[in-house]
Amino acid sequence: MKSISGLTNWRLTVRREPESVTILRARTCDKIAVLPEALFGLPVTMLSDRALAPAPAPAEGEEVRILGGAESEDWDNRNITDLTLPRALLHIGDYAFMNLRAMETLRFSDELEEIGSAGFMNCRAFSKIELQRTGLRQGPALAAIARALSQELDVTVCNPDGSVLRLIFPEYIENYTENSPAHHFELKISGGGYAYHGVFREKALAVSDYDALWRGYLAAEHDEQSALRLAYYRLRWPSELADRARDGYAAYLRRRLGDALSFALRERDAEGLRLLLGLGDCPDEILDAALREAREARDTEATALLLEKRHSGPAAGGSKNMNYSLPL
Repeated sequence: MKSISGLTNWRLTVRREPESVTILRARTCDKIAVLPEALFGLPVTMLSDRALAPAPAPAEGEEVRILGGAESEDWDNRNITDLTLPRALLHIGDYAFMNLRAMETLRFSDELEEIGSAGFMNCRAFSKIELQRTGLRQGPALAAIARALSQELDVTVCNPDGSVLRLIFPEYIENYTENSPAHHFELKISGGGYAYHGVFREKALAVSDYDALWRGYLAAEHDEQSALRLAYYRLRWPSELADRARDGYAAYLRRRLGDALSFALRERDAEGLRLLLGLGDCPDEILDAALREAREARDTEATALLLEKRHSGPAAGGSKNMNYSLPL
């Protein structure tokens, strides 16, 4: 077995192609796992069927050991929480990540062209995607994942120019009910998130179409926390955001300013907090609650921003019995 160094630990079964490498099977003992970009001087371009699924059938190929630091005794892919795929990866086979129940985050590049069927079966914790754009053309992988899954997805798109687009694809629920007399099943979809999962044109994300769904989403059955994150992300990372859409998101966040400030504080997002405080007047009771939360978290930057708002805005002159000194 060949052993090479890497970012994380892996036991791989691979097949060399003339110009690339296919990973047939992969096991790790790490929770945060990064698959190698290349092996034997060749780019890794394919994950085979059930490549990372726990306890797969053995595969005929070359054995490779990746040494990435201290190892635990539990070589079980069910423990993976964060997985980074090779940047040159083009194809993922069927059931590739099946039963990775702890996996929350998947990171990949726009080079990815194809994801096989049922790739995320039983990946119940999967909710975050980080997509690295590599060129002007947007690949089809994000569309394939969003359309295949109904759970809420928190998506970060890193563009080639350095800008970032962060989006929430809200959850929706599919229910199949049996129509007994006709002996067939009827699909019923509930929740306002369904349209968001299909907001792609020719498999590329259509941001203007995404923003156009906002009013309808609020009018439909929806999760208030998802709506808050969606509006917050669009204002915080406003790539391709038109003025009219910006006004709609800003109006919503002003109505829920207390909740929005609390979210920014939990995220320790000073820039987001500054953005919210710039949306307009902040009532005394909302500012008081945010100051208490910032002080309890010992967040000096947030406390300073909130104190600046109190001293400079119409909220000055609020409660006299609060200690607004910065936490030590």
